[in-house]
Amino acid sequence: MMYRLLRSFLWLVGCIPFRMLYVLSDGLFYLLYYVAGYRRKIVRRNLCESFPEKGLPEIKQLEKKFYRFFADMMLESCKLATISPDELRRRMQFRNVEAVNAKVRQGKCVAIYLGHFGNWEWISSMPLWLEKEMTGAQIYHKLRNDTMDRLMLHIRERMGAVCVDMHKTARYITEMVNAGKVCVIGFIADQSPKKRESRHFLPFLHHKTPVLTGTEKIAKHYGFEVFYLDVRRPRRGYYEAEFSLLHEQPRTLPDFELTALYFKRLEQAILRQPELYLWTHNRFKHAEKLETPDGASEK
Repeated sequence: MMYRLLRSFLWLVGCIPFRMLYVLSDGLFYLLYYVAGYRRKIVRRNLCESFPEKGLPEIKQLEKKFYRFFADMMLESCKLATISPDELRRRMQFRNVEAVNAKVRQGKCVAIYLGHFGNWEWISSMPLWLEKEMTGAQIYHKLRNDTMDRLMLHIRERMGAVCVDMHKTARYITEMVNAGKVCVIGFIADQSPKKRESRHFLPFLHHKTPVLTGTEKIAKHYGFEVFYLDVRRPRRGYYEAEFSLLHEQPRTLPDFELTALYFKRLEQAILRQPELYLWTHNRFKHAEKLETPDGASEK
């Protein structure tokens, strides 16, 4: 019953025209930022530590830009319940798709590195752009609430993507490879590992940051081609995502080098449009602040 109610609500929100949707988003921004103060302490700390060169007035401006984008993204994600494939193709465009399709036609599986940057929910429309013979999948973290998990699966799979529980990733890929099926799988690989699982650290946004290396291990083990998806937001309601080969021969790289390449590319994207990153996530809870060039610890 609750699922039906929530799905109906999601459908109603999804039916709102984009112009009106962004009017609602402006109101949602006010509620999130000024009234509820949703995770403002975490966002402020993340921004201050990631951009130590910026003064407080500049940090506050960036903070507000993030919350405006965050409100947009929440309501844009609701549109996945009703938006047509043609409309989504117009608003979420993928560049250099032929590079990925060429690998697929050669019978090669592809791993796509991406982050919590831009509207990652709309990236579930990737299968609309890829060869029809392949299976497009995305690794996701199952929600604790079964009703919400079922609802998110519904909207994330509308455009042909298959959602794979992160705990079943190895099994799913093994079954696909053994069956001779070609797949393109998206990995949002910038989550913070649990403290007991924090074994490898990389410099990322002025932090010595623990990182997950599972994507690298999977790509090397199965011989996947590896791409990075670089996302931009040219204007409100429109996104561009460009595929670029992360390395010609991932298996030849030393351990963790592929992961390092990914985080370098993600950091470049964040420095370009910092408001598009998910700053509400306590990303650096197990990280250490790096020292500034003059040797003093960053504040």
